[in-house]
Amino acid sequence: MANEAVKYVWEGAIPLQIHLHKSDVASHPAPPPALVLAPRIGYLPLLVPLIKPYFKDSLPPGEDSIWFDYKGFPLKWYIPTGVLFDLLCAEPERPWNLTIHFRGYPSNILIPCEGEDSVKWNFVNSLKEAAYIINGNCKNVMNMSQSDQEDLWTSVMNGDLDAYTRLSPKLKMGTIEDEFSRKTSLSSPQPLQGVPETDVAGQVKTARIPVRLYVRSISKDFENLEDVPEIDTWDDISYLNRPVEFLREEGKCFTLRDAIESLLPEFTGEKAQTSGEERSMDESEEAQESGEIKLVRIQGIEMKLEIPFSWVVNNLVHPEFYLHISVLVKAPQR
Repeated sequence: MANEAVKYVWEGAIPLQIHLHKSDVASHPAPPPALVLAPRIGYLPLLVPLIKPYFKDSLPPGEDSIWFDYKGFPLKWYIPTGVLFDLLCAEPERPWNLTIHFRGYPSNILIPCEGEDSVKWNFVNSLKEAAYIINGNCKNVMNMSQSDQEDLWTSVMNGDLDAYTRLSPKLKMGTIEDEFSRKTSLSSPQPLQGVPETDVAGQVKTARIPVRLYVRSISKDFENLEDVPEIDTWDDISYLNRPVEFLREEGKCFTLRDAIESLLPEFTGEKAQTSGEERSMDESEEAQESGEIKLVRIQGIEMKLEIPFSWVVNNLVHPEFYLHISVLVKAPQR
């Protein structure tokens, strides 16, 4: 079942309808939009070799400085495409209408991007960060041969899970045994490095999980996701690049709720409920005063907070071993 979940993650894709920005149109009539299927674990700049030939006859002369926007909102190229979609489309939009620009790069908002080279550098750097969080060092990434590192990157670009599965064990990032694997398989892979360690009393196990948390805070309450207002600026999103201290205590299950509460301590106990869960009148009033988690989305899945965090980590992480979590919260009333 675990392998099936990972396969779904790698095969996940978002249909895009790419419009050429009107300021870049040098032909008449303007070209129709391009239709592209974008891998969830991929990055927007990696789609340029597919998109540019479609628009080449409509582009003005000059040097390209390519970037994308959604309803005028510049998109950060180093965030995986699926994460951008989960974060910016509370109510999923299919196809996702994006605009591509070949001029006028907003360097005051976006860091420079030199195409695939920049995306690859960002991926490898994230891989090193994740290794340091998990193992306390990144020597397994640094010691990986150049050819293996190239093949690993190629497997991510091509969505080749088989090739990635052959190469990634060399990084020795480890696995975390979860409740499902213990019950359903006696042949689960043994933990490598960076996995929970037993303390002196033999009761609690801990590990550090690389997490990138994206939090949208909405001041006005809403009932339906379609009523969520559009984002005007990246300042509307809080970004946390922080490890989760995974705790496993005998007889207890460390859940996604536990993980999010450790990152967002202002949403603790009964406050950390998703909007689809039932609550009493008193709990509803408390949620209004303290704020409320309205939606948690990982890999396009609207998550229940009681799911074991170990399953989430083992199945929904991105290829650079980070778990990207998009959270929509109702801001507390003052």
